[in-house]
Amino acid sequence: MIQCVHDTAVVLLSYNGKDLHKDFFPELIAESTGRYDIILIDNASTDGTLQYVQEHFPTVKTIRIATNHGFANGYYEGLLQIKAKYYVMLSADFEVSPNWFAPLHSLMEANVDIGACQPKIKYFRDKKMFEYAGAGGGFMDKWGYLFCRGRIFFTLEEDTNQYNDTIETFWAGGGCMFLRAEIYHQLGGLDRDLYAHMEEIDLCWRMINHNQRIAYCGSSTVYHIGGSVISYGSPAKIYYNYRNSLILLTKNLPFSRWIWLFPLRLILDGVAGARALLRRDFKEIKMIIKAHFHFYAKFGYWWKKRKASNPSGYDAIKHNNGVFKESIVWQYFGKGKKLFTDLAMPTKIIKWL
Repeated sequence: MIQCVHDTAVVLLSYNGKDLHKDFFPELIAESTGRYDIILIDNASTDGTLQYVQEHFPTVKTIRIATNHGFANGYYEGLLQIKAKYYVMLSADFEVSPNWFAPLHSLMEANVDIGACQPKIKYFRDKKMFEYAGAGGGFMDKWGYLFCRGRIFFTLEEDTNQYNDTIETFWAGGGCMFLRAEIYHQLGGLDRDLYAHMEEIDLCWRMINHNQRIAYCGSSTVYHIGGSVISYGSPAKIYYNYRNSLILLTKNLPFSRWIWLFPLRLILDGVAGARALLRRDFKEIKMIIKAHFHFYAKFGYWWKKRKASNPSGYDAIKHNNGVFKESIVWQYFGKGKKLFTDLAMPTKIIKWL
């Protein structure tokens, strides 16, 4: 067990990330003085990552996972070995900026009912743009479709300081996710069955179902390369997007909503398959079919997880401030509303200074 010196452990899960650590560790270490411990979880790397970090960055504590069973499992096993008040799950392909940490830490200290939060996440290769995975805060629509401020489906926004506020959201991006450790462990941590996609959203949804809030802090900024775990548009990404969406709905929705929303999502997935067929995108069609068959094959297993995920039957779609009460699919594809500001969605400001 690693006992942290500070109250926060910034924890990086790495698989063959030696080159990323060479580039990004110096700034992360420089910002750490008097603020946080840095811990590397080496997820069975084969490129000498662990040895490289131990030799070149001796202040970084290390944990080794013997076998790589995916992103969620790596963090699940690693965080069990770390004692701290807060965790920051920070992916290896992130660059931090000066003073990235203090606003997030202050937000968590001032609001004991916030289980997780994220900073502003921008694109490393074009730093004026928001990045796909988290952007300016994560939201969900009434049908369970996910989107962000600063990124809706295929449209990324330029950062013009329009999202510098601190607000309540539905989910926080797992690439840089500030967590209250006690709540994380009480809820059983990341769901290893999700492997490497939407595990952070499932965790946030479970937190909301257990009376915790999720937040976005616009006064902290980090930069993400993107696509390092599963590349965007890859067959694996498509597969986990469809399969894990079905798992999240089944685990976390109250039965009164699941009984009609779930069949509707099956129909909408069929529409997506038909759209892919018109484009002759047989890769996507194959992954949609595979995802559904794999989900149905273990339906009883997913169903059993409902009791722990939502014991009170709380309806987050009806009550949570991070849910868009209309269809984001219709707004984007049907009405051409590509930006978050086009949605006229109210957001709840968190006052904490």
